[in-house]
Amino acid sequence: MRNVLDELAAAERVVSRREPDGTELVSALVRRSYDAAVPDVWSALTDPERLARWFAPVTGDLRPGGAFAVEGNAEGEVQGCEPPRRLTVTWGGPVSIVEVRLSERGGGTLLELEHTVPVEFVGSGAGALYVGPGWDVAVLGLAGFLRGDVVDDPAAWENTLAGQQAAARSIDAWAEAVRAGGTATEEEVDAGIAAARAQFTPDLVSGA
Repeated sequence: MRNVLDELAAAERVVSRREPDGTELVSALVRRSYDAAVPDVWSALTDPERLARWFAPVTGDLRPGGAFAVEGNAEGEVQGCEPPRRLTVTWGGPVSIVEVRLSERGGGTLLELEHTVPVEFVGSGAGALYVGPGWDVAVLGLAGFLRGDVVDDPAAWENTLAGQQAAARSIDAWAEAVRAGGTATEEEVDAGIAAARAQFTPDLVSGA
């Protein structure tokens, strides 16, 4: 458990509300550094064969304008692709946007993954709790893959007891990020925590 907790602690989480074009958005941003070169991280994020080994099988057209599907997860469209620096996709709907940005840091790579959704759809910054823990698992899985760790079924790990225990810590971390950003009331944070626990830690919630 200590290794997983160390991995979670290696990521920085920021939740904010902003209006880039007149639409108020909730932004859930996770930052993580990797001891791998930018082209290698980019390949791990965009090569379907490599994606399946740490994230999930992805099918479709991964070029700008193309549609894709993540097995057991979301569908979307590639909005922008600037190899090896920036990838922008819709995630489960046209106004749910995920952008991944890569840059050099200390001989390795800084990854910034930002998921934005209009406030009208999630109510407050507590909406970050609906997506943040899932992205934490992805960021953690990418770290293991880049180190050479082998996982038979990356998606299945999320449903194990260890995966749910890690998700519980992730939920706490995202709740603190929501509070730190002043993006939600405490009542909204509590409701977001409850929803996230039901989604990401069902066995822990039920006591099974």
